[in-house]
Amino acid sequence: MCVGTCSRILGPCLLTLSLLSITANIFLLFPSWEWQYLTMGHITKNALIVPGVWGGGLLVLPAAIHITAFGWRWSSARNSGTCQNMFLSIVLSALALLGSAACFILSGVGVTEGPLCLYNSTYNQSKMQQWDYPFLVMDTPPLNSRTQNYLYDPSLWNSVCIEPRNVVAWNIYFFFALLIISMIEMVLAALQIINGFFGCICGFCDKK
Repeated sequence: MCVGTCSRILGPCLLTLSLLSITANIFLLFPSWEWQYLTMGHITKNALIVPGVWGGGLLVLPAAIHITAFGWRWSSARNSGTCQNMFLSIVLSALALLGSAACFILSGVGVTEGPLCLYNSTYNQSKMQQWDYPFLVMDTPPLNSRTQNYLYDPSLWNSVCIEPRNVVAWNIYFFFALLIISMIEMVLAALQIINGFFGCICGFCDKK
């Protein structure tokens, strides 16, 4: 594929994905559209780290904007040489690759650990309610089997966490969305790095 044509495809795709990543992470901060849990600090730590905002979003945006501008020959991109623009796209794409990889890892940890929520626990044979990560506390009924994984048992999603409402499904859906988005971003950023090397060697090549 021509270097210029490839840039015109990869740039807008990365731009769209970065905006989707930011949006998905913002939704994680407001489980079931409730804002009070954020003000109380009862939000899953991997959502509060906002990997979708800075990792899959802000670190990808510069590469997406530059690649789009160069691919569509916007006036700001025409002022510099092809090799210079391509080298800059390689650097920015490498930064986007690192950001999306960080988002992928942290989102995977968020899915594995499960959400922070209010649940019924047992302490010194007395029952109490507390805020914690119930799917990491292995002695909490019905999670006292170390082989049990809540991801494969949807019946646990609404039976364990009391508040926020539907927080387990909410976290799973949006963390999985971040996983998919960041995985695609990594692939596209890697492709643009390869495309950038070809651009430095072969030029824009639209008319070749």
